[in-house]
Amino acid sequence: MFEEKFDELGAGLAPLFARREPRAHAAAYLRGLLSDVSRKNCWSLAEQAGDARPDGMQRLLYQAVWDEGAARDAVRDFAVRHLEAPGAVLVFDETGQEKKGCATAGVGRQYTGTTGQVSNAVVAVYCTYASALGHCLIDGGLYVQKHWAKDPERCERAGLGQDFTFRTKTAIALEQAKRVVAAGVTVDWAAGDEVYGRSTALHRFFEQNGIGYVFAVGVNFRVPTDAGPIRADVLATKKIPKWAWNRLSCGQGAKGPRLYDWAMVATSSPRHHLLVRRSLADPTDLAFFYAYAPEGRPATLTDLVKIAGIRWTVEEDFANAKDAVGLDHTQARRYRSWLRHITLAMAALALLAVISSLDRRDHPEPVLPADGTAEPPADFGQTALTVTETRRLFQLFTTLLRDLPAAITARRMAFHLRWSTWRRRHQARSRWHHYKRRLALLM
Repeated sequence: MFEEKFDELGAGLAPLFARREPRAHAAAYLRGLLSDVSRKNCWSLAEQAGDARPDGMQRLLYQAVWDEGAARDAVRDFAVRHLEAPGAVLVFDETGQEKKGCATAGVGRQYTGTTGQVSNAVVAVYCTYASALGHCLIDGGLYVQKHWAKDPERCERAGLGQDFTFRTKTAIALEQAKRVVAAGVTVDWAAGDEVYGRSTALHRFFEQNGIGYVFAVGVNFRVPTDAGPIRADVLATKKIPKWAWNRLSCGQGAKGPRLYDWAMVATSSPRHHLLVRRSLADPTDLAFFYAYAPEGRPATLTDLVKIAGIRWTVEEDFANAKDAVGLDHTQARRYRSWLRHITLAMAALALLAVISSLDRRDHPEPVLPADGTAEPPADFGQTALTVTETRRLFQLFTTLLRDLPAAITARRMAFHLRWSTWRRRHQARSRWHHYKRRLALLM
C-alpha cells in the first residue's frame, strides 16, 4: 500500500514538471521528507537521496520550472479523494517558524504560537480538511506584515515582487476557502480561532455558499440580538440560567474525553447562535463561539459542540507536519522556495494521512470505558495507525528493506508489523485506563 499510494500521489504531481530531472528531484525530495532524517533541508535531503551535492534539490525549490499552485491543488485533490465524507470541515489557523535575520520572505517580530511569545519568525495561514475518515493540511499561505509593503526593494529581494500588497490573515484564509469551493469540494462546515471568528467577510462567504461555521470569538464580540448588539460576555452573564448548561465532550483527547459545560444563546437570527464553553476546573473560565447553521441542517447544541471540537485537528496537523515531514525545516529565504517546500511537505503529510485512514478502516476503534467504574475488557483492541507510525513504516518498507534478499525482507517486515501491532495494542490498553481515571474524577 505504501508504494501504491506514493505512486498515485506522484502521478498527480508528475505532469507539472516539463523535464525529467526536476520530476526526479521532486520525487526524491518527497521521499526525503518521509524519511527519518532529523533535519529536512536541501543538504540533508540530497545526502538521503545519494546525491553528491545539494544543487538539484536547491534548483527544484528556486529555479526549476513547475507550478506550485497546481501542485497544491493536486495534493488537495489526492487528500479529498480518499478522506471525503459527509460533514467535512475546513479548519483555519496559523503557525510559525523562528528565523534569524531580516532577509527571509515575511520574517519579522510577531507573535507565534510556536514559541508562545513575540519573536523573529515567519508565520503562515493553513487550511486543514477534516472528516470522519481523517484530516490533513491542504493549503498554506505566507503572512507578510504590513511594513514589508513599504519597501519594494526588500520585497523584490525576497521574491515577493515589487508590487506586493499586504493581506491580512483572514484575507489569506478567504482565498483558501474560495479555492476549495471553486474546486467543487463538498464542505459542510468551517471552523477557526478568534482571528477568523471576527472576520465578517469569512462569515458572509460561508453563508452565501451554504456552509455552516463555528468560529471562536473574543469576550468583546458583539452578538446581534433583538435588543441590539451585545457583548458576548455580557450576553452570557444575563441570558444563561443555571439549568441551561450541558456537560458535553467536544472530542476525544489523549487521556480522556474533552469535557466542558456548554450553553447555547439565541441571537436575532434563528440560524445564528452563540455557544459558551465553561471549564469544569474553573467555572469563571469561559470561551465563546459564534455559530451559523444553513437552512435544513441540524443546529443542536451537540452538533455545534462537535464542530467546535474539530478545530483542534489543525493543531494535530501542525505537530505531525513539523515532527514527521519537516514543514518548518526549510532554510529557504525567497518566497517561491518557501512555498514549494511547504507544498511538498503538505503532499508528504497528505500521503501519510491517507495511508493511516485506509488502515483505520480495516481495524475497529479501540474499546473505551463507559464510565469510571467500568471493568477492563478481555480485549482492548488497538489504536489507529498514527501519522508518525505510518512514516516510520513507510521508511522501513520502501527504503531500509528494499535491497535485502527476499526471504530476509519478508521476515523483517513481518517482525516490524508484529512490533507495530504490539505497540498499538499496548497504547489501547493505556488509553482505556487513562479514560477510566478521567471519568472517575468526573463522577
